[in-house]
Amino acid sequence: MARILIVGASKGIGLETTRQALEAGHQVRALARSANSMGLANARLEKVCADALDSAEVAAALPGVEVVVQTLGVGFGDLFRPVNLFSAATQVLVPAMTAAGVRRLICVTGFGAGDSRASIGLLQRIPFQIVFGRAYDDKSEQERLIKSSALDWTIVRPGVLTNGARRGRYRVLESAAQWRNGIISRADVADFLVRLIDDPSFVRKTPVLID
Repeated sequence: MARILIVGASKGIGLETTRQALEAGHQVRALARSANSMGLANARLEKVCADALDSAEVAAALPGVEVVVQTLGVGFGDLFRPVNLFSAATQVLVPAMTAAGVRRLICVTGFGAGDSRASIGLLQRIPFQIVFGRAYDDKSEQERLIKSSALDWTIVRPGVLTNGARRGRYRVLESAAQWRNGIISRADVADFLVRLIDDPSFVRKTPVLID
């Protein structure tokens, strides 16, 4: 079993990944400013109340870690203001991991980030840019920072997220020719993230996830 640091662990995909990683038997260090409010208790869970933008706090969370899962998110209201959380946190995390000798990074961005933007259908592009453009421009910069690193990274790009149940049945679209939008539950995204902890076949790949 691996020793994992989950960044952004208190909500959404991060919380569900924490839950499923513990179920799989991993040791989990859960980093979030509100980590103590997670409502999970397990002998293999260490809650770390820290800011993903604080280099000292992130560095302090890395000793003994083998895999980092970055699952940051912003609220709906934040989409209409300038967004830099994703790139700023990655500018902190990548050098901290390099200095600590932690090589494996699994990061969640989204369909529409990086080179997957070109796969958005014509009818969706204008509303996507209006609503999600600021956040996804920053996610694209986040991906650029990760890809330019020497880490063993995987960038996971889920489609539209739902609060549905974990089914364990979803499509992993690896090639650009396959990429398209769709829906997927946060629980199924977490299922794939936990799978990646022990599966090196997606290193330096950018799969899109949809139902």
